[in-house]
Amino acid sequence: MTHKKPNQTPSVLLTGATGFVGKALRNKLHAAGITYSSAVRAPLPSGKSDNLFGQVHNVSEIGSATCWDSALKNTDAIIHLAARAHIMNDTTTDPLQSFREVNTAGTLRLARAAADAGVRRFIFLSSIKVNGESTSDQPFDEAMPAAPQEPYAISKHEAEQGLHKIAEGSSMEVVIIRPPLIYGPGVKANFLRLLGWIDRGIPLPLAGIKNQRSLVAVDNLADFLITCLNHPAAANELFLISDGEDLSTAGLAQCIAKHMGHSARLFSVPQSLMNLGASLLGKKPMVDRLAQSLQVDSSKARQLLQWQPPLCVDEAMAETVHWYLQQKEQAGKPQASPTE
Repeated sequence: MTHKKPNQTPSVLLTGATGFVGKALRNKLHAAGITYSSAVRAPLPSGKSDNLFGQVHNVSEIGSATCWDSALKNTDAIIHLAARAHIMNDTTTDPLQSFREVNTAGTLRLARAAADAGVRRFIFLSSIKVNGESTSDQPFDEAMPAAPQEPYAISKHEAEQGLHKIAEGSSMEVVIIRPPLIYGPGVKANFLRLLGWIDRGIPLPLAGIKNQRSLVAVDNLADFLITCLNHPAAANELFLISDGEDLSTAGLAQCIAKHMGHSARLFSVPQSLMNLGASLLGKKPMVDRLAQSLQVDSSKARQLLQWQPPLCVDEAMAETVHWYLQQKEQAGKPQASPTE
């Protein structure tokens, strides 16, 4: 897939530029010759080695009162990644309100300011959790009604609804993207834990899990975000996006192990016992995510935008494992003394 040449590209404002997806997207924007700037919530450390941020705008915390005036000057399009991330064991007094302040009010504050400033297109990274937590008979697609169940998903859905209203009342186009689990170099949370477990050869009770899960490699997602910058057919559309190759949790573990050069140590445990043990240990949400199916039908993106993911799952998993092993090696190296 080819992107527009530099003199044809919009000036893009990127939020969430320091995050997992933001880093991959910055690399691709830079490689494509696209002019972009980055909105960050804290000043970047001096001497930061990764300097592909373009012009940097410090906007402090993102919420209902954020001032976006300086960041929106000469901006033609926005890719809004910044969000309060999903938290497994949220300890805030009112989790829904905390998510709403950033993910809903913060998003809509930016979108309204963008529409007033004449921004042409607003791309919002939402979540497949807006559709629900799991699938059974058929994968999620864009025509299915939203069914958010947790505060994070509710806040994303409310942001989507607000964006539709802003688009209806202005000339700004909105594109909404709901990805499933995102993986790749720099991944954190449960996927990083899984990499560590498999690397250490820890036996995992995954052999009996017969689910199917959709994933999207971070480089594939970044490529799709750039596709949506200019494609005329993307205007005011919703897309569910994935790599297009679903895996069982056992298959995922085996794929990771293959690229680590050994076999996954998997054994089977009855689902009822696994659920009981997880409940006793307070790990039921994590086990649910490992055991349940969550599939998405991403054919709309391929048919409407003629988009194909640059990486297949095997290639993307190889890159992820390579990154993990590099990080492990670097962490194990002795640090030089101040006199060396």
